[in-house]
Parts: sequence; structure tokens; C-alpha cells
Amino acid sequence: MENMNSLAALIISDILLFTLFFKILFNKEGKNQLQNSFLYMLGSFLLWINPLILQILCQNTNIDPFFFEQLCGPGLIFMPITFIYMVSVFTNTKVIIKPIHLLLLIIPFITLILLLTNHIYHLFVISYSPNVSEIIYAPFYNVFLIYTYLLIIIGVIKLITYSLKNSGFFSKQSILLIIGISIPLIVNILTTTNIIKLTTYSTPISFSAMVVLYTLAIFKFKFLSTTPIALQRIVDKISDSYIVLDEDYKITDFNETFLHTFHTKPDYIRGKNLFHLSQKDNNIKIQKTFADTLKNVKNSTETFQFEQEVPEIKRTFTIEINNIYAKNNFLGTLVLLKDITQHKQDIQTIQDNQEMLIEQERLASLGQMIGGIAHNLKTPIFSVAGGLEGLTDLINEFDLSIDNPSVTNNDMHAIATDMRDWIEKLKGHISYMSDVITTVKGQAVTLSESEAVDFSVTELFKRVDILMKHEIKNALAILEIHNNVGNADLLSGNINSLVQIINNIISNAIEAYADYDTTKKIELIADRSVSDIIIAIKDYGPGISEVAQEKLFKEMITTKGKNGTGLGMFMSYSNIKAHFSGDLSYETKIR
Repeated sequence: MENMNSLAALIISDILLFTLFFKILFNKEGKNQLQNSFLYMLGSFLLWINPLILQILCQNTNIDPFFFEQLCGPGLIFMPITFIYMVSVFTNTKVIIKPIHLLLLIIPFITLILLLTNHIYHLFVISYSPNVSEIIYAPFYNVFLIYTYLLIIIGVIKLITYSLKNSGFFSKQSILLIIGISIPLIVNILTTTNIIKLTTYSTPISFSAMVVLYTLAIFKFKFLSTTPIALQRIVDKISDSYIVLDEDYKITDFNETFLHTFHTKPDYIRGKNLFHLSQKDNNIKIQKTFADTLKNVKNSTETFQFEQEVPEIKRTFTIEINNIYAKNNFLGTLVLLKDITQHKQDIQTIQDNQEMLIEQERLASLGQMIGGIAHNLKTPIFSVAGGLEGLTDLINEFDLSIDNPSVTNNDMHAIATDMRDWIEKLKGHISYMSDVITTVKGQAVTLSESEAVDFSVTELFKRVDILMKHEIKNALAILEIHNNVGNADLLSGNINSLVQIINNIISNAIEAYADYDTTKKIELIADRSVSDIIIAIKDYGPGISEVAQEKLFKEMITTKGKNGTGLGMFMSYSNIKAHFSGDLSYETKIR
């Protein structure tokens, strides 16, 4: 009766083991290393249990019971090796077998040889019986027993350590693994030490409980999935999305952020090929840049980074792709997606605001120019009007003198000379007005104009003088121009942009003199160094404060309060750098 109960328990264990074995073996989505290692352990259990079933079925025959012990020997002997291998893969994600690992097989192979040749040398057991208490073991059996217990205990300790280190407490997976292997271990210790009187079938029967627990771990807590328990709780909380792909581009890991961002579910994407998934799901649509980068990163240790917009979910990401290695073992390809949608929106807002400030600055400059135009054209227009009156008088005088016999030829020549003088004066005024119009026309273009031309410092300073004359006069200031370069050397770039920059600095110099009791003298100087032309604007005001010095050229700073934007110097520095390959610096003395 006892043997029949053992037989029933062994058959149940066998059915469960075979079910698990074939379910994993014929997994349509392929097998990872953890699943393969578990298959090896299941195979060792099956090799152990099935000969014991045959032993019970053949108990009334003349077959030596030890023959069945020899049949189940390979499964029993190599079971600890498969267990420690499975634990190593579970705790390290992937393991590469090295020659040194083969040393673990020395004792199992010696044990197997001694078991198979036991009828000759009796080095495994001296006397065998299905009843454990009646077995007389040979000395080497204790070596094998200690080796088996040692491997299993090491495996259990690795599971405990791994769980405590990575989860802060036992994971549900690890608890079931530890309890599952502990049950047959404890039963085997109790029967071997004769603390409890049991048959040789008791230990494999105890594996029925282990199989049930492992089945629960597999189907309830995804034991054989490649999701590491190490960081899952942490990575689910981070704001960036990530997925991990295996060599075949199958999704093996991900976090909650990825699921939320792409509006998907774990069962829908786990184990699926990313490229195949992309063809079915618009939310996970793979664009060409992403696909090309994913293929280029294979077998590379570099990190590939690029920016990509995903219109389907209205988000923009900075995507980083690299391979994960542990001790030269490939663990997977990590795809990290940093959501920069809000950052891009903020940048766009800043650009829009900056464009608005630039437009305000440009309009302010145009307003300043209009005032200068009115002043610069008023005097020559009055002069032209006066010259026309003088010419009118001379024409009338000439007309009256034609029939006057008292008017001599010399008088006629004198009238003509006066007319020529007035014409020359008018030419000068008209030429000046033409220069003003030409300068203002060029300066009225937008700040983004980038047409590059060659121009001399003389032409540059001429335009500055024309445009700033009105502001200089109203401020009761003096502008001294010292051109030590002349027309020999030409500058290349947008002359209107450089005029705007110089005018802006001169305006700042004028405003710096406010409430400062001194002659408002400003010098505009051009000198030549070895390979550069140096244009300097010098004033004798109070200097630049230390606070302003720290931020000058680095950000938009103004000392004018609500009357300034701080954009002038900031944009001047940027334009000099970008459009003239030059530099803008300052020297100051605080008074």
C-alpha cells in the first residue's frame, strides 16, 4: 500500500514535470537562457523520477532494485549542477560557461562512474535496499552527499542575497524558489540521517511540492520571464521610458512609464519583436532613423543618441540606444526615451519671446533713426530752399539785365559766377541728403538680414556719423572719430548689422553719462593689429558695475530698468561672433 501511494505521488510529479518541460520546450516565442537552464533542471528531475516509477512497477519481478538506482543516478547526480546553474542565470541574467566551470563536474562524473561500477567495487553503496534505513553506504557516497548539499545551500544563499540586495525584501519569485528546493533538501537530510524512517522514494516524492511551487512561480509571478527583479520597483518610478531588447529585437523588459507613454499593456508587448509590433501599432511606430540606429548599434559598445518626434502620441524624445554588457556578456540592448516635449515647448516659447524682443528693439532703432532723419535732412533742405531763392533772384536779375545797356559783360559774368556758386552749394547739400537716404535705407532692413559685402571702415564710420548725429547733438555730447585704418583694408559682412551694433554701444555710452558731471565725450576709433581690425568705442562715464560685468554678454541684462530690454548688448555679442568671426570685449574703470 505504501508503495502504491509512492507510485501515485511520483506519477503526479512526473506529469507536472513533463507538462512544464514541454510547455517551455515548445515555447513559440523562443527561449532565453533562464528558460533553458530551468529545462536542464526539469530534465534531471525526470531522469531521477521515471526510473523510480519503473522500480515500483517492477518490484515483484526478478530485476535487481539497484539497477533502477543506476538508471536514475544521472538525474540525481547532476540535479545540483543544474540547480546552481539555474540560480546563477536567475541572479545574473546571463552566464557564459567557461573552462573553469567544468571543474564542478568532476565529483558528479566520478560519482556516476562509481555508481555504474558499484557491482564490481562497491564504492557507492555496500548494500542497497528500497528502505533507506537498510542501505549501507560506501565512504564516497558521503563525499557526493556533502557536495550535493553544498551546491544547493550555495544556490539558496545566492537567491536570498540577491533578493535582499535588489528588492529590499524577498521577492515572490525567490520565496517560491527557496521553499521549493528546501522541501526535498530537508526530506533528504531527515531520511539519510535516519531521523525519519522513509523509503528511497520519499525524496523524489517531496519534489512534487517543489514542482507545484515552481509552477506557481512561473505562471503567477513570471519566474521565467527576463524581467529582472533587481531594479523593477525602482525603474517603474523614473520619469524616462525604457525598453530592453534581446538579440532578435524582442522586448524583454520595460517600465511602467513606457506603458503609460505609449498607451500599451505588458502582455501586449512582452516577448514581441519590436519591428513586428511597429507594423501593427501606430503608437509604437518605428521611424527610419530609429530603425537604422538600432541596427547600427548591434555589436557596438558606443551609445547612439538622437532626437525624434512621435506625432502619433504628440511627443518628442531624446533617444539613447546602447548595448548592455556584464563581464563581456551581452545582456540586451537598452533603448532609453527621454521625454523632452515640455522642454521643446519651453524653448519655442523662449524663441517666440526673443523674436518679439528683437522686433521691439528693431522698432526702437527705427524710431531713433526717424528722429535722426528729420534732423539730418532739415538743415540741408533749408539750405537747398535758400539756394533756390538765391538762384531765383539771380535769374530775375539776369533777365532784367539783358535789355539794359548799362549792364556790361563783366556784370553778366559776375551774375553767372554767383549762379555757379549756388549750384555747387546745392550739389553738396543734395549729396549729403542722398547719403542719409542711402544709409537709412540700408539700416531699415531686419536684424536677420545676412547679406555679406566688402566695405571700408571709412564707409562704416560715415554711416554711423550720419545716423548718430541727431542723438549726439540732442545729448549735448561730442563724437570724435579716429580712423587709423582708412580704406586700405576691407571688412566683410553685413555693414548694416555692424552699424547697428556700433550705434547701440554709442547710445549706451551716451546714456551712461546721465547725471554724471563731465564732458560727454565719446571716441570712435579704428586701429589695426597684426591680423585684425580693432574698432573701439570709448567714453569717460562712471564705468560698468560689477553686477553687470558678471552677466554682460552671457544673458540679457539692462541697467535701464523698464526702459531697457538688455537685448542690445546680448545680440551685439552674438552677431559679432556669428557674422564677423570676431569678438566683443570691454575694459572698464568704476569711478
